[in-house]
Amino acid sequence: MRVDDEREYVEYVEAHLPRLYRVAVLVLGERHRAEDAVQSALTTLYRRWSRRADVANLDAYVHSMVVRACLSDQRRPWTRVFLGGAPPDIGVDAGTGAVDDRLAVRQALRRLPERQRLVVALRFLCDMSVADVAEVLGRSEGTIKAQTSVALRTLRGMFDAPDPGAQLRARRPA
Repeated sequence: MRVDDEREYVEYVEAHLPRLYRVAVLVLGERHRAEDAVQSALTTLYRRWSRRADVANLDAYVHSMVVRACLSDQRRPWTRVFLGGAPPDIGVDAGTGAVDDRLAVRQALRRLPERQRLVVALRFLCDMSVADVAEVLGRSEGTIKAQTSVALRTLRGMFDAPDPGAQLRARRPA
């Protein structure tokens, strides 16, 4: 690769890496798997960097590569190695409900079917337009709109549904 091309590649990756990583985390739900998927996509991008002028929308192309790497990772569960150990400590502000809210949203997203989860993550958490999501996933805009609608209705149902455990606790005598 020429020096100018390599410099442009590094600048592109540095500018877009946080967003690509966020997409992968949202799709896969695990940081280490997301790092592997992004690394795989960026390796492929590096090999194809000289042909970037042939791509109409480079950002959508790279997002597509990351999403496909994530889906590929999900299809190969037998190749994963699970190591035991304690997770790293992550600082949290005490007294806020942000952690509970974040965990509830992640759990709800994991319960969505894969395609709906991808659409919601790309549309709302990555702030992409319907057209961009359609291009990244290789689907029509109508399909993206329909999947978004169904996913949002499902998520609303998850958060609006009463907690059956809370009802049981309220009925117990003190």
